[in-house]
Amino acid sequence: MPGLVNCHTHLELTHLGGGAKHDEPEFLNWIRRIRELKETTSAEAFHEAAVAGIRDCWARGVTCIAETGSTGAVMRALHDLGGRGIVYQEVFGPDPAQCDTSMAELRSAVAALRSFVSSQLRLGVSPHAPYTVSAPLYTATAKFAQHEQLPIAAHVAESKEETAFVRDGDGPFATALRARGIMIEPRRRSPVAYLADLGVIRVGALCIHCVQVDAADLALLKLSGAAVAHCPRSNAAHRHGKLPLDVFRAAGVPVGLGTDSVVSVGELDLWAEADAAGLRGDAALRALTIEGARALGWENEIGSLAVGKAADLAVFSHAVPRSTTPFHASQLTVVSGRIVHQISAP
Repeated sequence: MPGLVNCHTHLELTHLGGGAKHDEPEFLNWIRRIRELKETTSAEAFHEAAVAGIRDCWARGVTCIAETGSTGAVMRALHDLGGRGIVYQEVFGPDPAQCDTSMAELRSAVAALRSFVSSQLRLGVSPHAPYTVSAPLYTATAKFAQHEQLPIAAHVAESKEETAFVRDGDGPFATALRARGIMIEPRRRSPVAYLADLGVIRVGALCIHCVQVDAADLALLKLSGAAVAHCPRSNAAHRHGKLPLDVFRAAGVPVGLGTDSVVSVGELDLWAEADAAGLRGDAALRALTIEGARALGWENEIGSLAVGKAADLAVFSHAVPRSTTPFHASQLTVVSGRIVHQISAP
């Protein structure tokens, strides 16, 4: 079958699978714990985690990943291993006063990673989320991405706390930032509308999560030409709610499935994501292949087995792996015609 497409990962965090409780009830505390763990991780450890994460994906029949990360480790590892994917370089900075510094760091990181770009390895940028990125930084990042012709991805509309932060300037995120002396003002609009106003949500943008949306947000996503990365198990683990997949599809918004990180879900099992999204059989297969490729703007090259497309494929022991199987092992995984994973015959 066609190789699977993971529309949202954090493979640079693979080594943290047991380091933070993915069922931490307070999302802000969980984010803080991840930041603490990252700060004590060496560059070598991030690279080893990236390699391990990529090989784990290949062992599960995944031939294309959309990584969001801050270290560049996955970009380098994909290049060295000959993998396929898109890596969105993250940028952070909730204080407007640090916008210039954050942009300088982003430009430097992008410049360092450009040499790894190829026909099967793309580079993008990712202003992280409304509670970690100021309005000026969003605008600057969007302009930079447009000027450099880089795709953009952002976590948005993930939680009720995020909505309270953006719409009302209230909630735990606002409290935490005000404690740091950062002024927070209510935007009186949804997170989706807020990012659209700042030029982030546009044609080709990947909106990660999008759980807390209404009809107006859906119309805006459709009009903008953006796509969505849906991570149902992560959303459930953090108690954020459930994306109404049927409603998104009816609205004509492209949706692909992603696993998020091992710190959120434990194992990077796309078939389990499809199961959690209520998809079975051929519907699951389409969601994990051609629909994922479409969400990433890669449907003309991958996502189906057809003459003229890249030879990205996986071989499973069942026509469609059963969702009750805890680990869906690929017998053979091929990226661009090259074998990257194979289980030897007994």
